[in-house]
Amino acid sequence: MNLIVDILRILLNVVWWIIIVQAIMSWLIAFNVINTHNEFVRQIWGTLDRMTEPLYRPIRKILPDFGGLDLSPLVVLVGLAIIERVLVEVQYSALGM
Repeated sequence: MNLIVDILRILLNVVWWIIIVQAIMSWLIAFNVINTHNEFVRQIWGTLDRMTEPLYRPIRKILPDFGGLDLSPLVVLVGLAIIERVLVEVQYSALGM
């Protein structure tokens, strides 16, 4: 049981960092620090977008339109933190602590 919870926590951590990297990269693109005309940047951006869009899409349907402000990554990060906390509780309850 602990192995499964550890694997899930590692996967959640990886998803967390993917979202953080995408958010930072979107700010850098928005402020024209990095340019999407660069093939390498465009490939990374496309890959990150394909990885995170399935997570964001259902949340974007629920959230109201805030204009240019996209809060779906924040909502996903909060959800990941809640899931992480639940997994920690499951892990400790399985250990009898």
